[in-house]
Amino acid sequence: MVQEKQSDRQQRLDNFLQAVEAAQKVQDDIMKYGLEAAHLYCDDVDGDWLKTWGEDEDEQQNFVELVINFLQSDDLVAVRVKKQLKDKSLQEIAVGLERCWSLSEEEDRIFALKNVLAGSVAVAESNRGTSSDEIDEIELLDLAEKLLEKLAEILASTLL
Repeated sequence: MVQEKQSDRQQRLDNFLQAVEAAQKVQDDIMKYGLEAAHLYCDDVDGDWLKTWGEDEDEQQNFVELVINFLQSDDLVAVRVKKQLKDKSLQEIAVGLERCWSLSEEEDRIFALKNVLAGSVAVAESNRGTSSDEIDEIELLDLAEKLLEKLAEILASTLL
């Protein structure tokens, strides 16, 4: 336990030092490049981001509402997701799914969804075999893929 505290303190110290170094780099870049340093840290400095400020939040809220409506349905995927995440509210599930959906790569989305679905799974008992754990992983991955398809359908239907 003492070792855990020391390693935790060391990790926090390392994280703090990395943050300080990153802040110093930003400050150095601002001193060196002036306002042009913004181009080093922002993708769309010259875009219309100020005009569209807050629209992302509206889109996120709409997505969450659509997912909650889906989860309240009797769709087989929705039922399986609710069963898997029975200890979470529909709002919590929807927000978690929205975070997964916001990832750019489909493969990343699938594995993020699998991780969300695995979040409520109890720790495997010591007497369970590896083959059972592998089956659970495969089932979770299958459910994540089906859920990803459903989310795509939900969003496609709202765009029509």
